[in-house]
Amino acid sequence: MGETVSKPHEKLAQHLAPAMEAVNVLIRDRMASEHAPRIPEVTAHLVEAGGKRLRPMLTLAAAELCGYDGPYNVHLAATVEFIHTATLLHDDVVDESAQRRGRPTANLLWDNKSSVLVGDYLFSRSFQLMVETGSLRVLDILANASATIAEGEVLQLTAAQDLATTEEIYLQVVRGKTAALFSAATEVGGVIAGAPETQVKALFDYGDALGIAFQIVDDLLDYQGVTGATGKNIGDDFRERKLTLPLIKAVAKADAEERAFWTRVIEKGDQREGDLEQAIELLNTHGALEAARQDALGFASKARAALAALPEHPLREMLDDLAEFVVSRIN
Repeated sequence: MGETVSKPHEKLAQHLAPAMEAVNVLIRDRMASEHAPRIPEVTAHLVEAGGKRLRPMLTLAAAELCGYDGPYNVHLAATVEFIHTATLLHDDVVDESAQRRGRPTANLLWDNKSSVLVGDYLFSRSFQLMVETGSLRVLDILANASATIAEGEVLQLTAAQDLATTEEIYLQVVRGKTAALFSAATEVGGVIAGAPETQVKALFDYGDALGIAFQIVDDLLDYQGVTGATGKNIGDDFRERKLTLPLIKAVAKADAEERAFWTRVIEKGDQREGDLEQAIELLNTHGALEAARQDALGFASKARAALAALPEHPLREMLDDLAEFVVSRIN
């Protein structure tokens, strides 16, 4: 059994198993549609693809850590997963992705129209679930997160292929498209539990820093990972001309010849045989991958430091281990 629960997210999943089962039941119930059978078909393809369910687990963990024993932690966890799933459906259309979690994307199996419309349906379902908690503050947090996610995605559209994009803009994008849902997931757990403001703020800070670390690691794995482990193909971000943190760091140190290379492959999209290998070589030459790794470690440390304001609890240790594990994937 030690093998099956060796990783922090697996220990978290084991601890939260009964609540997560209730979340899964609620998700299956709410993604049903009497009139449009394609909705549960498309949703089930993604929801049941074997993702870690990290965001809903963060909500359940935050609520339990703050002493909550009511029914609405399950509603909020399902809400967070619906928002996440909706954004994935939309992302894959925007990115024209063919693979997600090691399987063909919904837009590839069905079509873009189905992916967009089912994503819209899940967003609507998530708002129905939020309202059922009866908490205006919860509604405010999750509605703001949904808007911030969309804003981050739109900002990424304009920033992703622009070599003038700075690390500050990159962080703004990441806070939108990734960290906003992590921080909302943890924050609403504290809010529904009626936790003191210091604890709610600590949960927000933890989720925010964890989400940023998570995204930086994801960007690094695009150049350093193993396809089977990441569920993506190595170099997907490069082929999609995404100016992620390692590239931003390398471009900042580029000489005229290197800058011409980045202009051709990223801004103009003129990619040729051997360009990915040359890009990775430049990232290593300028220490861009290591510098981005240090940034990820820094945000993981911020996440762990935020936990000090929370009650002593086995879940606090698991959340601490989780922050460490997120960045261990690139050690």
